[in-house]
Amino acid sequence: MIIDLRSDTVTKPTKGMLDAMFSAKVGDDVFREDPTVNELEECLAKMFGKPKALFFPSGSMANQTALKLHTNPGDQVICDKYAHIYNYEAGGASFNSGLSCKLIDGNRGMFTANQVIEAINPSEYYYSQTRLVEVENTTNKGGGACWNFEELKKIRTVCEENELGYHLDGARLWNALVAKNESAKQYGDIFDSISVCLSKGLGCPIGSVLIGDEDIMKNAIRVRKIFGGNMRQVGYLAAAALFALDNNVERLADDHKKAKEIEAELSNLSFIKKVEPVETNIVIFELQPNVDETSFVNQLKENNIYIIGMGGRKLRIVTHLDYTNEMHDKLLSVFRKNDFTNK
Repeated sequence: MIIDLRSDTVTKPTKGMLDAMFSAKVGDDVFREDPTVNELEECLAKMFGKPKALFFPSGSMANQTALKLHTNPGDQVICDKYAHIYNYEAGGASFNSGLSCKLIDGNRGMFTANQVIEAINPSEYYYSQTRLVEVENTTNKGGGACWNFEELKKIRTVCEENELGYHLDGARLWNALVAKNESAKQYGDIFDSISVCLSKGLGCPIGSVLIGDEDIMKNAIRVRKIFGGNMRQVGYLAAAALFALDNNVERLADDHKKAKEIEAELSNLSFIKKVEPVETNIVIFELQPNVDETSFVNQLKENNIYIIGMGGRKLRIVTHLDYTNEMHDKLLSVFRKNDFTNK
């Protein structure tokens, strides 16, 4: 039994999802003739209360498209120092759009409206012009933390007062919606553009969708083409997404429950220095100084358990659709029965 907790992207399509994929009606999406893709885009646009949505092969491409649609070369985007667009998208903001990032020193990937105000550049010509505020919910590097929605509304007001765009990287927004009992429409009401991932907690093999206002989205398909993201009979993948939206959203609460149980177990172990508060499906924890990170990870591998090391004795566990109760019991047992301290 392999227990792979490196990410919620490691899941495999279920039989129900595969059946939906194999029975999908498809067409050439470059000609906008794939009925299942069109259905998915219409479904998500309606869900978020937006006029347009566009299917993408990856979340990074959806985010990078949003950055390009909101800005011009030489502009600046405000984001947290933990932001995915800054840390994990290969410098795409600068390479693709000629942007600089003004990094906010937030709390676990989250910042305040007042911090946004302080980060906005003066309008003088010799400054990079601030054009966009970007938010990530849940925060990946922040341990799956969920934003306070009232703070997001305050940031929206700041954006309106300063004529700034407002983009949400909602790669794990589904987790936040379930954990906080919020609706997609609430987010659609305050953000200009939103990217949502289908291949993380929802268990799809591939895919993200960019959703937004008409003025933002009118050139989205052209930018996707420039980035090489046009696809043909992609309805097979869109069918997986439609199945996931019907079957795999509410069950995210089970992933959250398991993650909180892992948090509780780790918090009682002597070789663990700190565990970040768990709200959703990500557990980030720090080892004591007398525990070697590489040795710790290798000992887990000997028990067929795979997790990610983040450096500095910090590690990450992500629960997901394929992480069963049997796997969960074994993981907790391994933590209890093993001494991971350096010999």
